[in-house]
Amino acid sequence: MLQKLSEKLKGVKKNISLKDFTTYKIGGPAKYFFIAKSKEDLMLAAKTAKEFKLPVFILGGGSNLLISDKGFNGLVIKIDISGTKFQGNEVLAGAGADLIKLAYLSAGNGLSGLEWAAGIPGATLGGSIYGHAQAFGVKISEVVESVEAIGLKTLKLKNFTKEQCQFSLKNSIFKKNKNLAIVSAVLKLGKKNTGEIKNKVRENISYRKSMHPMDFPSAGSTFVNPETKIKDKKLLIKFPELEAYNKKGVIPAGFLIRSSGLAGKKIGNAQISEKHANFIINLGGAKAKDVVALTKLAKQKVKKIFNVDLEQEVQMVGF
Repeated sequence: MLQKLSEKLKGVKKNISLKDFTTYKIGGPAKYFFIAKSKEDLMLAAKTAKEFKLPVFILGGGSNLLISDKGFNGLVIKIDISGTKFQGNEVLAGAGADLIKLAYLSAGNGLSGLEWAAGIPGATLGGSIYGHAQAFGVKISEVVESVEAIGLKTLKLKNFTKEQCQFSLKNSIFKKNKNLAIVSAVLKLGKKNTGEIKNKVRENISYRKSMHPMDFPSAGSTFVNPETKIKDKKLLIKFPELEAYNKKGVIPAGFLIRSSGLAGKKIGNAQISEKHANFIINLGGAKAKDVVALTKLAKQKVKKIFNVDLEQEVQMVGF
């Protein structure tokens, strides 16, 4: 099979460990693995997968992702389309463009709008659009002008306007429709003093280092911060912080998990971080099943104590 596949798709490999391609450093092998460095590579890979009837998983920078211990029984296409072009206050960048580098490049061009992205490990432009990434009160959708994507089944290219991307809380049409693979995007940024932008970038990186568990592998935030209010009077008395969160209409998932007594909880070599309870960290050699068990425990405890359903942000593959 590999030989026939290689005749159509040069550079495809077999049984490649996926833990080396995720920020979690967890996961089994991909049956077949291919790195797409251009739109043409991606189109060819999609065409070949369709011809050989192979399931496809599109891999970006590997953040917000948990791959099962048994891996993925199909073709994993790693997106490495990273070209970047500035024109006025617009930037055209490939889906594989590193978001941190893009933030710095934009700052160097006196363009503001990506400062919030600085310091997010493993984040690519495509992945950020896919999961509608946000931080410090800013969303990627605020700067997206248009997105180009390939239909994995139709093998056709299509441009999506911001409205057609259907952005919602940590979601988009690309996350809902797994048959779409992002190729590139046009971002519209704002003009600002370069020094001011770089200062904000450094400030955001400093915050992440001080507040997030950066010393251990993780997938980033495990759960979406619930957009809800808690009205139970007993809970409001027991947890006075809830009053402030109720005013904002958003309760940090980390607060709910910590308040449920789970910060520091370990299963196997996975742990709910003591530094930030919305992170499940890999202490070294953790298995996907350990992370899944902690995820389920957090959901159960928060539901029992606060009657809030936590929505998982981390994408699970191969389960």
